[in-house]
Amino acid sequence: MNMADQITIRNARPSDFEAVVALDLVGAAEEKPAYWRGVFDRYVVAERDDRTFLVAEREGEAVGFIIGEVRAWEFGSPPCGWVFALSVSPRTRELGVGQLMFDEICRRLKKAGVTTVRTMVDRENKLTLSFFRSQGLRTGRYIELEKPL
Repeated sequence: MNMADQITIRNARPSDFEAVVALDLVGAAEEKPAYWRGVFDRYVVAERDDRTFLVAEREGEAVGFIIGEVRAWEFGSPPCGWVFALSVSPRTRELGVGQLMFDEICRRLKKAGVTTVRTMVDRENKLTLSFFRSQGLRTGRYIELEKPL
């Protein structure tokens, strides 16, 4: 049996909170439970068609998550899908978990009526950058600009 066959992609549940925080800590420098409480309230409890929070599960354990939404008319752009969070347990990174989650979120975003998906990645985060490039994402028509304050 293919290892990817053992992965289930489903909607996040309130009971996934601790697992998501733990998966986030795999790559994050600091714990941020207040941030995740807000995300769960907005994307899990509220249950809206234009917001998607998915969890990858293997043998009853959360091994990844991906979150995105439809954003409309930012800076004149037609509505598009935005993926703003992604994490996969290091133990399951070679099993196609990220691809399964990304394929499912794209399917749902397309169903919500958008034809483009976007994300932002820190240029120093080679793992995430490589992943999104492997999924066909390329530099888009908008350029991120920033200024330290």
